[in-house]
Amino acid sequence: MAVTRRALAWMPLLAGAFGASTQAETAKAETSKAPAARGYANGPFGLIHYRDTGKGEPLILLHQAPMSSQQFETVYPLFAAKGVRAIGIDMPGFGLSDPTSFQPTANDWAKIVPAVMDHLGLKQAHFGGHHTGAAVAIAAANQFPTRVKSLSIHAALLVTEDERKARLDKVLNGEKNFVYKTDGSHLTDGFKGRWNLYGPGADPKLITRYVVERFIGTGESWHGHYVAYQYNSTEGLQKMKARTMVMGNDGDMVIAITRRIKELRPDMTYVEMKGGGVDIVDQQPQEWVDHVVKFMKA
Repeated sequence: MAVTRRALAWMPLLAGAFGASTQAETAKAETSKAPAARGYANGPFGLIHYRDTGKGEPLILLHQAPMSSQQFETVYPLFAAKGVRAIGIDMPGFGLSDPTSFQPTANDWAKIVPAVMDHLGLKQAHFGGHHTGAAVAIAAANQFPTRVKSLSIHAALLVTEDERKARLDKVLNGEKNFVYKTDGSHLTDGFKGRWNLYGPGADPKLITRYVVERFIGTGESWHGHYVAYQYNSTEGLQKMKARTMVMGNDGDMVIAITRRIKELRPDMTYVEMKGGGVDIVDQQPQEWVDHVVKFMKA
């Protein structure tokens, strides 16, 4: 028998129990200092939850799927230490943000960015995103060009049309049909999958947090990867006018398609980190922050 996502509404109570990896204990110990505030903004689809370090040059951070703004827990204090006001936003239906009432696209989700900025009184900010968040950041920068100072994305999903169809088919035939099992084995299966995806040095406490993030929202978790690949990031970056940096890391599963940016837009800054995987933000937090801040201040 399948169980709905809302049957797991108790899981927010567990979120505080799962912190960052033991390999990032220093950053974890400082997390209580940043973000300085958490709150909600009224958005086009309901309430939008955000984390805000409170002071400095504003940087909007958009997370990968299926996670939340907690993805950046390790780097919030690192940004704050460099004078950057990092503002992480939960995508609709993820974390503590309200879901859309329809199957969304990246252009839909992009509308939450100016809503949060207006709520915080920000006329402009730097935009940043990782994986799914990168696609949404590109969409937001193109839709609201007067609001963006610069764009820093990690993992550019520059797929061909055939690749897009194959990846969307996988989402619709796999993730959309996800079954919540009565014995709870979907949780242990999810843990094993994320453990393997992280690679060497995985911390069970951190991986547990990732699994909780997947199930904590009240939207459909498959919407995240659908949004990522439904959006034409190639077209979005082709017409991008904002100063842009594309980042990648050679252990990421999408590094091959990310590298296509070097031919698509050789005028854009490209940075490739060594090692890591899809969880590069936790695996190499200081280097990741250093690259983003250096580009913001260039």
